[in-house]
Amino acid sequence: METASYVTLTRQSGLMREMEIIAHNMANAATTGFRQQGLVFSEYVKAVHDGDSLSMAAARVKKTSVAQGILTQTGNPLDLAIEGSGYFQVETPNGIRLTRAGAFNVNSVGDIVSSDGNRVLDIGGAPINVPPGEADVKVAADGTVSLGDQLLGQIGIVEPEQGADLKRESGVLFQTDAALAPSETALVLQGHLEGSNVDAISQLTRMIEVQRAYEMGQKLLDMDHERSRTALQTLIK
Repeated sequence: METASYVTLTRQSGLMREMEIIAHNMANAATTGFRQQGLVFSEYVKAVHDGDSLSMAAARVKKTSVAQGILTQTGNPLDLAIEGSGYFQVETPNGIRLTRAGAFNVNSVGDIVSSDGNRVLDIGGAPINVPPGEADVKVAADGTVSLGDQLLGQIGIVEPEQGADLKRESGVLFQTDAALAPSETALVLQGHLEGSNVDAISQLTRMIEVQRAYEMGQKLLDMDHERSRTALQTLIK
């Protein structure tokens, strides 16, 4: 296979990955707390024979949008939304994860949990317990949870250090090995949920662009294949 085909195939492979990401974004356009992802294309240079090099396309890095999703009022006291930057901390079987999805409830033992049953953690990394049968829970803008005059805890809103790598898990969960610090600017809104930040129009537009780019790449591969076939037939004659 010649250089032009190698280069085109690497681009085609990246476009296929991007199409999968776009489809996943659009499928989650109505998912609470979902964060839109994109794919970053870069140059990949590989050494070949005789000291030459081959420049190809690489599309392995996923970029997550941190844009604020639309906030919707629900009236449910345990529906919480973050206005500004930062994430809720939840305890999963695989460790602490970050999320913007704030559709919480209380489990059978009184712990505040996410829709997946993961315990929501306070600023110190401990679960927050609500006395059984109590529904009049108040959550202040700083995340303080109270029941009447009784302080139950403070929901931890944290931010990874700048430039930290967030790895997506299960749609709305993120994992990072970076240090976490309390957010100084985020506000917690009780009775609200943050929707997906997917821009459906721009994603649809990008889907069309990717499809056209893939078709052009396929035409180039077909033309290169036909050229090679014609040259081979000429040599045989």
